[in-house]
Amino acid sequence: MFSDKTKDTAPAPQPVTAPAPMPLPKRSKVLSAPSIISSDMVINGTLKSSGDIQVDGRVEGDVRSIGLVIGDKAEIQGEIYAEDVTVRGKVVGRIRARKVLLAATSHVEGDILHEAFAVESGAFFEGNCRHSDNPLGDNQPNEEPHIPTRPLAASSPATPAAMFAPLRPAAT
Repeated sequence: MFSDKTKDTAPAPQPVTAPAPMPLPKRSKVLSAPSIISSDMVINGTLKSSGDIQVDGRVEGDVRSIGLVIGDKAEIQGEIYAEDVTVRGKVVGRIRARKVLLAATSHVEGDILHEAFAVESGAFFEGNCRHSDNPLGDNQPNEEPHIPTRPLAASSPATPAAMFAPLRPAAT
């Protein structure tokens, strides 16, 4: 029934080595849960996180995070600065993000500076959106440059030809 192992001529098993660890993805917060601002909470001030934030309440201030999800009933009044933003609620303020999704229930009043931008049918958006290869870069101005426009002279007719004709200085 039992045999003497000294008689076996099988080679000794080789030690098993563990595979090399895989590098962590860009977001090192893979193991952490998102920070949640619940629906009954109002925050006055700036939120900063090196991970994800889910807002279901109200924030009166700027939000900086890696990922940001704004819930259906949520509201943010301030600037948003994140890698990935999903808006389902209301935002009043500028959004600067690599990826922006405006869901069908979203209401956004403000400018959006983005690398990728998607809008679902039914979303409300009032503002300007502009593509940027680096929307999170620090060298971006906080405000758009003012481009002066020339008003039409009050005495000129409102015909298309007159609207595009060059303005002449008034005779003195």
